[in-house]
Amino acid sequence: MSAGTYTPRPGAAPLGRMIAAQTALETRMLLRNGEQLLLTVIIPTLLLVLFSAVDIVDTGAGESVDFLAPGILALAVMSTAFTGQAIATGFERRYGVLKRLAASPLPRWALMTAKTLAVLVTEVLQVVLLTVIAFALGWSPHGNPLAVLLLLVLGTAAFSGLGLLMAGTLKAEATLAAANLVFLLLLVGGGVIVPLDKFPDAVQSVLGLLPIAALSDGLRDVLQHGAATPWGNLGVLAVWAVLGLGAAAKFFRWE
Repeated sequence: MSAGTYTPRPGAAPLGRMIAAQTALETRMLLRNGEQLLLTVIIPTLLLVLFSAVDIVDTGAGESVDFLAPGILALAVMSTAFTGQAIATGFERRYGVLKRLAASPLPRWALMTAKTLAVLVTEVLQVVLLTVIAFALGWSPHGNPLAVLLLLVLGTAAFSGLGLLMAGTLKAEATLAAANLVFLLLLVGGGVIVPLDKFPDAVQSVLGLLPIAALSDGLRDVLQHGAATPWGNLGVLAVWAVLGLGAAAKFFRWE
């Protein structure tokens, strides 16, 4: 046996391995949290089943599920990337978790990358579950899958930036209240369940610029009406993504 075989070799793990480990941890924390499951799974599922089975809202011609499914997918993205991430990150900041992680070998940008990847993993599970339920309810989607993927990615970036901005600038309790309030307001006024054309004309133009409206309408244009690429909705989401992520990077406070 040569000398030094068991000599410790302190040092950080490779960056890719650190990000993968942190992503796995963040994903487990998201899926184990009861409030997160309520936001990410139970509420979207109940809304999809309830409003598809009961004629409560006039969704126009065709099956209700064809209108509702794209909006519920958009709601799922918002619940995970914005509401859930804002609340979880806000309390991690309050309890000093982010401060301690920032002092570890994992760079701060890598920590945010891991959080974003955990959001994407959770969203994949949400989309699969909601799609299976929608198919069981009689959903018949159309359109280009690549356009759907681009909408979901840009929507995730937009909501993630806004969620991190809120979590990094407000107190945890304020983040909890504000994130849930915004979730409810955008659920009602973002075209998720109630079509935007049910609102007054003056209000429609404003609501159409919201990220949830751009995402839900874009998904609906593709999946319900078979549109090719909804560039207008993609442009709105891209603007929100740039503004949200840029502001989060500039104003996020770790303590």
